[in-house]
Amino acid sequence: MIDIRPGIGPGVDAPSSAGGEHWLDRYAAAVMPTYGRPQRVLVRGEGAVVWDADGHRYLDLLGGIATTVLGHNHPALVAAVTEQLQTLGHVSNFFATPVQVRLAERLLELVRARQSGRVFFCNSGAEANEAAIKIARRTDRSRIIAATGAFHGRTLGALSLTHKAAIREPFGPLVPGVEHVPYGDVDALAGALGSDVAAVVLEPVQGEAGVVPAPDGYLAAARALTRRSGTLLILDEVQTGIGRTGAWFAHQLPGLGLASGELPDVVTLAKGLGGGIPIGAAVAIGPAADLLGPGQHGSTYGGNPVASAAALAVLDTVERDGLLAHAQVLGSRLRGGVLGLGHPLVAEVRGVGALRAIGLVDPVAGAVAAAALDAGFIVNAVAPDAVRLAPPLVLTLEQVDEFIAVLPAVLDAAGSLAGAPS
Repeated sequence: MIDIRPGIGPGVDAPSSAGGEHWLDRYAAAVMPTYGRPQRVLVRGEGAVVWDADGHRYLDLLGGIATTVLGHNHPALVAAVTEQLQTLGHVSNFFATPVQVRLAERLLELVRARQSGRVFFCNSGAEANEAAIKIARRTDRSRIIAATGAFHGRTLGALSLTHKAAIREPFGPLVPGVEHVPYGDVDALAGALGSDVAAVVLEPVQGEAGVVPAPDGYLAAARALTRRSGTLLILDEVQTGIGRTGAWFAHQLPGLGLASGELPDVVTLAKGLGGGIPIGAAVAIGPAADLLGPGQHGSTYGGNPVASAAALAVLDTVERDGLLAHAQVLGSRLRGGVLGLGHPLVAEVRGVGALRAIGLVDPVAGAVAAAALDAGFIVNAVAPDAVRLAPPLVLTLEQVDEFIAVLPAVLDAAGSLAGAPS
């Protein structure tokens, strides 16, 4: 493979004697191998750029899997976390903190449910979905409908909603009563609903399935159907929320989202909410907000003041710096640039805002991601024939163009290695 790596970035210390292999050996001896062998050992970041232990520079087009919306070492996030930690780092949930209350109020305003909603704070998307499942169970109905292709997390409850057999089967029996219907199929959803269905759980864009947006009108139809049957509509916006798709939440987008004036019953959040600081939230709306009572759920770290301060800093910065609009611009530039190459390995570019997938004509996404990493770009082989892009929302257009300029060589190298056309 030709060497197309940009090399060591300006101001980066020369590689130390403790390089990547040193840390990977120690990792293998100390950390459970649930993720396999890490691809690199990263030591520093600035904006949308990171550096590894050997001094190599990478443009981060994955953002911690749609998490670091402000990039790395953002001054607003650093200042908020530092100030809060110097003030009050943690209290139990026997007590409230002003920063937690302000964050809950802000999320309710953004969801457009300030007068009718309540927030449960936790630490991750899987935990937010666990809370949503418990809310659904409080309806005294027994069934939950999820979608084929769905990913909602790896805890046992969230895993029960997740569809992929390879990650479900080693851990059965899972939570009973969960059924999967074809994603985007309104008739199939209608046929599955009944008076015993507690909730329908959907992603507006299925991220782990390969960045697959819901067909236009699907979520609106799901809302109408669930309202008719008295069923909760739970929208998993863990990957799509907090500006990722060009709106605060994907269900607020025209066409893709709900009908005007309609709201889901529960929205689950994490990832981008903390900009890299662990935090999750289940936002319940209307009657669903009253289903969990005292003692029925909890989280020691949920609503932690440092995490809450981080989330408020993220929300303030996204709003102040116009990052919702910028996410749309980034997505358009990525899509147009990739398609404009006319490369024979590229079948399509799908997705919404700054959550995109390059669809490939052959199942060589792993080779593409590896070639991209060698070239200094972090992307993700989210499916055998799809490469996911979920960059920090602070990514510049010049950095997009940097990626587009190198992409033909990356695709050629991957196609050559995998025996695909190039």
